[in-house]
Amino acid sequence: MRGRDVYSTYKRLLSRDHINAQEGHDREDGLGRLQNGIGKESTNPSWKHSLPHVLVAALSSFLFGYHLGVVNDTLESISMDLGFSGSTIAEGLVVSTCLGGAFVGSLFSGWIADGVGRRRAFQLCVLPMITGASMSATANTIGFMLLGRFLVGTGMGLGPPVASLYVAEVSPAFVRGTYGSLIQIATCLGLMGALFIGIPAKDIVGWWRVCFWVSVIPAAVLAVLMEFCAESPHWLFKRGRSAEAEIAFEKLLGGSHFKSAMAEISKLDRGDEAEAVKFSELFYGRHFRVVFIGSMLFAFQQLSGINAVFYFSSTVFKSVGVPSDFANICVGIVNLSGSVIAMILMDKLGRKILLFGSFLGMAVSMGFQVTAASSIVSGSVAMYLSVGGILLFVFTFSLGAGPVPGLLLSEIFPGRIRAKAMAVCMAVHWVINFFVGLLFLRLLEQLGPQILYAAFATFCLMAVAFVRKNVLETKGKSLQEIEIALLPAA
Repeated sequence: MRGRDVYSTYKRLLSRDHINAQEGHDREDGLGRLQNGIGKESTNPSWKHSLPHVLVAALSSFLFGYHLGVVNDTLESISMDLGFSGSTIAEGLVVSTCLGGAFVGSLFSGWIADGVGRRRAFQLCVLPMITGASMSATANTIGFMLLGRFLVGTGMGLGPPVASLYVAEVSPAFVRGTYGSLIQIATCLGLMGALFIGIPAKDIVGWWRVCFWVSVIPAAVLAVLMEFCAESPHWLFKRGRSAEAEIAFEKLLGGSHFKSAMAEISKLDRGDEAEAVKFSELFYGRHFRVVFIGSMLFAFQQLSGINAVFYFSSTVFKSVGVPSDFANICVGIVNLSGSVIAMILMDKLGRKILLFGSFLGMAVSMGFQVTAASSIVSGSVAMYLSVGGILLFVFTFSLGAGPVPGLLLSEIFPGRIRAKAMAVCMAVHWVINFFVGLLFLRLLEQLGPQILYAAFATFCLMAVAFVRKNVLETKGKSLQEIEIALLPAA
């Protein structure tokens, strides 16, 4: 559908909704002025009410980033201590078994989040992370290490989709993009924390065990603090608990804003929300298109090669003569810097332009890598191109391809399918992530850097075309506005 047609349909739907809203609610209820046919107050609610809840949820993303990066500097020490040094397949398994567990966790994340609520889902994701980290820290064989990594992965698979859901559902519309970027910033801080803590691993025997033990602390903090956070009012309303949803909105928005928020959410048919979601609706039903868009965005995110950079940056930098500790710190700083800039721009420029520019910049960055690996340049020029290309790649990724997909999907999926559709898309994410982690070093050996990086660049360019054609802008709109705009015909 062309953009103008979508917009026209959107305006007609909102105009009709405006009339119904005015007729259906008493003006003395304090619903505030209606803007564009949707119940909104003339002023935005304070962002201070919801921020603490978002920050607690972001701890799950910190853990996600930490466990992604914890094997970067420690992998060599782990392989020597556990007796598989020199085996690229065994090293790949230590990395990717965690991702296999994440795939399993993500498959069930939607059903868990819808069944027990967002808060309890966060607390459930902590249990396998603590158990798995403890097993990894005490492992004496590669088998025990892999089992621990798998358990950690199940918690990682559950946490990120629930975090995206929770942040989208508790954030005021005008800062939802900013808060969504906090999830990516927390991931960056987790990665950087793992890199910094892993620095002594090469000099201190058994330090890698300390690195795993450290992760237990933020996991326990998340479980405790989530007990004091508000439940998602959208989930409460969907479960028929309207009074509790109103209390949650008041806690998150403050003042009289919770009344207009309840009026907005009440406009959607709760009877439809209560129906069980069938898989047919996700794979070949009325919601297939948005699920397909979400799955492809996560697929392109992983096929760009970003996690190959995070998992094996030490190996890549070492091959061009750059000290891995220094290079990894630079990667972490660049990733964090880009994420902070994305947070500032998300609610100003919008999701689509950041996503488009991000994938385009990543393609150019991989072009630098291809040039560095060719015979055109050599020596110090190749080194600068290689290192500079990786840093630019990470920076452009953190501007859009990193923070946008999780936020955008939690916005465009209708409330009825939001949790389960996120689970499906995250499963796609983890499958591809698993094979990238498992096969990157082997493909680098067999194909060489030139062909492999050219393939990554090609996927980035394909993503640019896909974003331009399929992604619609969502900045500044409430979840109800977005759902009405994209509501498929029954």
